[in-house]
Amino acid sequence: MYPVKNPIARFFIYLGLTFFFLYSTVPFIWTVLQSLKTNKQANARTPLFFFKPTFESYREIWLKSTDENTTMIGIGLLVVILVLIVIGFLAKYIPRYSNYINGGIAGIVLLIIWTLPNFVEMAEFYDYFLNSVIVSVGTVVISMTLASLSGFALGRYTGLAAVVILLTALAFRALPRMGFILPYYWMGQLTGLYDTNILVIITMVALNQPFSIWMLRSFFRDIPYEIEEAAMIDGANRFTSFLKVIIPIAWPGIIATGLFTLLLAYHEFLLVKILTQTNTTLSVASAQFLGGRSVALAVSLQSAAAVSATLPLLVVVLIFQKHLVKGLAAGAVKG
Repeated sequence: MYPVKNPIARFFIYLGLTFFFLYSTVPFIWTVLQSLKTNKQANARTPLFFFKPTFESYREIWLKSTDENTTMIGIGLLVVILVLIVIGFLAKYIPRYSNYINGGIAGIVLLIIWTLPNFVEMAEFYDYFLNSVIVSVGTVVISMTLASLSGFALGRYTGLAAVVILLTALAFRALPRMGFILPYYWMGQLTGLYDTNILVIITMVALNQPFSIWMLRSFFRDIPYEIEEAAMIDGANRFTSFLKVIIPIAWPGIIATGLFTLLLAYHEFLLVKILTQTNTTLSVASAQFLGGRSVALAVSLQSAAAVSATLPLLVVVLIFQKHLVKGLAAGAVKG
């Protein structure tokens, strides 16, 4: 495919890309602006683009009370987050240790999230956010572990059993959501796991496993079998060659699949709505905990809740964007 050199054609291409960019980002930008307004400003007949921003909506959904210590802790937390973001962007210049640096950043962030209520009196919204983190991380870790082993085995095995397993997984994925939820709802009531993160994680893993297996199988099939044979000739067994040779090669594909799984688990609504009652996640809480308010009084709070739920995913995607692009582009060019 040759590049377009005609200036008029290039102009219309860039114009179309600019329009698509604005079409995709303007709703989020408007939501951010609404979250920084008072209720009166957010409900003004004429949209306000210039106003004095306020963080009252964020304070109301995240904190029960504020004092001088809360302000100092907030400033310190903001500084730590900015430092971690800078370290995350600089990690790409140290490719040998970038994975360890990103892992350390993720560990520090999880530690801050887990210990923050010990220093600040957080509102109920924080509990929902913590549930979302637990469910999302648990789903990704378990799903990627099982899918990596299953996808590699199915990618190497070409017998009839592999075809049957893949078609069964595809049929399982094609079932409507209610086909998953009702049996797991009954199992949760029977085992006492109803309204717990464990039940939600188990169900989310079962729901996303076919997708993860199909995705990773395609990545593993593109890795030549000779690489694995060379590792075993050098003395490694099959599992060691898979862990130390195959996984590093397929890492971009695993990251891409893990991010898709993270998005599905983080934004799941129907499943969490039925399997939980009080111990719910952000996707359900954003609709529930503001439901009793007047629409006119909840615009700023709903916008702040939406922005607060989106920013963690935005940071994760920015950190792993290099691996995501590599994973999505893997197999696109055949040598």
